[in-house]
Amino acid sequence: MESITLLLILITLFLGAIIGALILYRQTNFWQQKGIPYLKPLIPVLGSMSIILFRRSSFYDGLNFLYNKFPNAKYYGMMILHTPLLLVRDPDLIKEICVKNFENFVDRRSFMTEEMDPVYGKNVFSLKGDRWKKMRNTLSPAYTAAKMKLMFELVEKCARDFVQYFIDHSNEAKSIELSDAFTRYCNDVIATAAFGISVNSLKDRENEFYERGKKSFNLGSSKRFIKIIAFRLFPKLMHLLGITFLAKKSDRFFKKIITETVITRDEKNIIRPDMIHLLMEARNKDDNDLSMDDIIAQGFLFFLAGFDSSSGLMKFMAHELAMNPEIQDRLRIEVDSLLKENENIDDFYGRLSELKYMDMVLSETLRKYPPNPLLDRLCVKEYNFPKATPDSKEYTVKPKNAIWIPIYGLHHDPKYFPNPEKFDPERFSDENKDKIHPYAYLPFGLGPRKCIGNRFALMETKLIFVFILLNFTLEPTEKTKYPIEFARGGGGLKVKDGLWIAFKKRVFDHQQESVL
Repeated sequence: MESITLLLILITLFLGAIIGALILYRQTNFWQQKGIPYLKPLIPVLGSMSIILFRRSSFYDGLNFLYNKFPNAKYYGMMILHTPLLLVRDPDLIKEICVKNFENFVDRRSFMTEEMDPVYGKNVFSLKGDRWKKMRNTLSPAYTAAKMKLMFELVEKCARDFVQYFIDHSNEAKSIELSDAFTRYCNDVIATAAFGISVNSLKDRENEFYERGKKSFNLGSSKRFIKIIAFRLFPKLMHLLGITFLAKKSDRFFKKIITETVITRDEKNIIRPDMIHLLMEARNKDDNDLSMDDIIAQGFLFFLAGFDSSSGLMKFMAHELAMNPEIQDRLRIEVDSLLKENENIDDFYGRLSELKYMDMVLSETLRKYPPNPLLDRLCVKEYNFPKATPDSKEYTVKPKNAIWIPIYGLHHDPKYFPNPEKFDPERFSDENKDKIHPYAYLPFGLGPRKCIGNRFALMETKLIFVFILLNFTLEPTEKTKYPIEFARGGGGLKVKDGLWIAFKKRVFDHQQESVL
């Protein structure tokens, strides 16, 4: 038995050495003869992203390093593991890729197919070709302004509960870790608006919905990191072994919730203005064949996007408001104006669009801290790129060639945003916003594959800050650090030692205790 085990180990090591040698050869030689600038692999086999993978740099800082490596090039070549890709840093070329010649770059690069993992592979983010187009057309009506208004009351209750919790727990309000607080708010929003479940994650801190979500998005753990690498290198083997990207318990949990909800609503003819109902409506159309797996996949994508991206926007905005009291005061004056005509603000969905300075603050937060710091595309039809530099060759992008668009780098390039580290909402005033290159500011992506849920994310963010600013002043504490230091390794939104501020209850001239 021991000899068999030893033989298997030797075979594994031998195969690993061969695969490593092949990857190294490809990494070393692929770009050498293309006649364009290219970044040599920083560490053999792992390629150009090793600076992040080995936690030598934060994800944001690593992307900034890559963006600035060839500052005079429109694009350049690099390697991620065994995959060659082009990093495109020229806004006009980005327009060609994402808008004018979108059909040449319609797909995103994904290591997960529908067959391998239905939850990840069937969502609109991962789908390709005609399957993506059909799903996008199916989902688009669910994200219109009219549909957002239907879900508004569900989100509003979560915002009120969030603020009421900190009014009732004044000691906790003295020192709030923003990542934890806003992921709990977003968890509650998603639970009610997408899954039809009412939870209060600040009160019930260990509710299963929140715990499953947190584990599902723990991309920084060593176990999840190894799984990502394995899926990249050996996707078919992982499928044969029955390994899913999502943890088995979480996979079963979300499938069970959505399946039981759909069955119950079908049987009892329950109608609720949430995402599940909108997907069920799409399923019932004559020209649609939306399956239960499709509904589960879109529901889970809605969850992932909200849990991390939306909460990231909120935590960075709150932190910047605490550190820039003059901006906070101006925004509060605008928010207070909502009360002038309607003391209880019973119905103000339409009035959120009137908050112009709120839009400016949100836009600047999205510039400085883009939720998705990197956009990717996959070539499906041959396309000729211009010369990367005056002395380089033209390059023909071939099908299956991968492309990265470094949103974070563009947003922090002083060429497009002077003094980029300064938090300055005035960049987006009516007088200044036309000066911004339209393809250098991409907080939700660009073109037909732009984030489909951006309208919802902005609505829930505006809503929570209306209630926060009506009731509290945001202030730094002894734990607050500025500027922010991002954590090394893992995803892009993690901050070293967390983001800490205080919610100081406002004192009103009248007898009103709070505005809820």
